[in-house]
Amino acid sequence: MARAVSAEEIAPTTYAAEIRAEGLRVRAGLRMAVDGLDLSFGTGVHGLLGPNGAGKTTLMRALATVARPAGGTLELLGHPIGRGREVRQVRRRLGYLPQNFGFYRRFTLREFTEYVAWLKEVPKQDRPGAVQRAIELVGLADRADHRMRTLSGGMVRRAGIAQAIVNDPQILLLDEPTAGLDPGQRLRFRELLHRIGQDTCVLVATHIVEDVSAACADVTLIDRGRLVFRGTREELLGAGGESSPGDSPAERGYSALLARHRGDAERPGGSW
Repeated sequence: MARAVSAEEIAPTTYAAEIRAEGLRVRAGLRMAVDGLDLSFGTGVHGLLGPNGAGKTTLMRALATVARPAGGTLELLGHPIGRGREVRQVRRRLGYLPQNFGFYRRFTLREFTEYVAWLKEVPKQDRPGAVQRAIELVGLADRADHRMRTLSGGMVRRAGIAQAIVNDPQILLLDEPTAGLDPGQRLRFRELLHRIGQDTCVLVATHIVEDVSAACADVTLIDRGRLVFRGTREELLGAGGESSPGDSPAERGYSALLARHRGDAERPGGSW
């Protein structure tokens, strides 16, 4: 006799936060690039800001399960990261665009995206539709059967976004996603983020302050691997004054927050 299935058993899994870190420490070579971060991110679009060398890429590599934490705890989709079996389960549900990603230049865009779908263990019968959908979302349907080596730099970046979303991830990690995109493409990318962020945890790491202020509901600012600021977009915009370096309220807020963290002797804009 068949057993009755309760509503709790068939309900989708939900998490207090898709990403949770406490005291997270991650090395980049011999340097502790992430040093004691406490973070949590749920569904929505979140911005990660910081100057060059702040630890953004190292943090993103750890969240993508590419870099192993050196200390603290990291939990993704309810799984503690550090054990092999849990990592494999999480990777199927992750999307990751690194700052520099590799690809076979002789692959067509469709072949490249399908290859990543296979790596992410997207079911075979679902792959063609998933690949086509991802390519269309980044506006490259007319280039789907062109070889990767023929694409411009901006198109390659959009191809990177396509491979990151092909498995319909629950966590989407984008490291400098708008590098090489023209202003119109950046606007369309922000629209795509808003759509994806309705039911996905999206983390965008960038040094382009305007991208974060325009696309993200909240902002995390780190410097030298430590937390400087965590707050809303409006709080970032209001953090600076007219005397703070920057050409916009977002840039002035960013500069002011860093200056307070570092002290006036290291005020951004004072020197290279």
